[in-house]
Amino acid sequence: MTTLEALLIRNKEGLTRFAEKLGYVFQDMSLLQKAFIHSSYAFEQGQDLQNDNETLEFLGDAVLDLTVGYALIKRFPALREGELTRLRAALVQESHLAVMAKDIGLGELLLLGKGEDASRGREKSSILSCAFEAVMGAVFLDGGYEAARQVVDALVVPYSDEKKEAMYLADSKSRLQEMIQERHNEGPVYVLEKAEGPDHAKIFHVSVRFQDKVLARGTARSKKEAEQQAAAEAISSFADFDL
Repeated sequence: MTTLEALLIRNKEGLTRFAEKLGYVFQDMSLLQKAFIHSSYAFEQGQDLQNDNETLEFLGDAVLDLTVGYALIKRFPALREGELTRLRAALVQESHLAVMAKDIGLGELLLLGKGEDASRGREKSSILSCAFEAVMGAVFLDGGYEAARQVVDALVVPYSDEKKEAMYLADSKSRLQEMIQERHNEGPVYVLEKAEGPDHAKIFHVSVRFQDKVLARGTARSKKEAEQQAAAEAISSFADFDL
């Protein structure tokens, strides 16, 4: 017979170590245990275990949106609403939640059904991200908003600078377009200056120009990435241009 109480006794040591990684001490450790119970495991246990992590996952999703949003406003007060929205999305998307889950060894404690476990469920981004949300739901239920905020500050916020930089690089062309069009009624032009190397490993050299003036150059393994790099470089030097 497997009950929540039996699981708590069996997994006490692992749960305690995991809570230490979170930097949070649970008053009710059963909430944390519940966060690791996948629906496939609960189904196999039948009537003995009528608990899985889906409700905690639902709550944790909302908790992450709120706490990450607040953290970003504090860390980047100059960012606009659209930029904050995109940055938060990058931090709480499935693939990134799965990365953070792996960083803290969440997969090791997951309770999965036999079929899900055999199909390497502990490594699936969908399962890991949902379990991470469930853990945040458990923290919120146990310690409230402040406890959840502290965990987010420790685990999620350190990635924000990296994600912000990646977001800006990926969005550099549209940002440069907006910046130039604010002063002029036209945008920049991207010129492929040369492409060198074999077909499987070509290197593209691109310049971004405005009214025949070269603003910046970029070099990358794809034309699109080279254009983004050129745009990012132009943005960083924009104040120096006499446009």
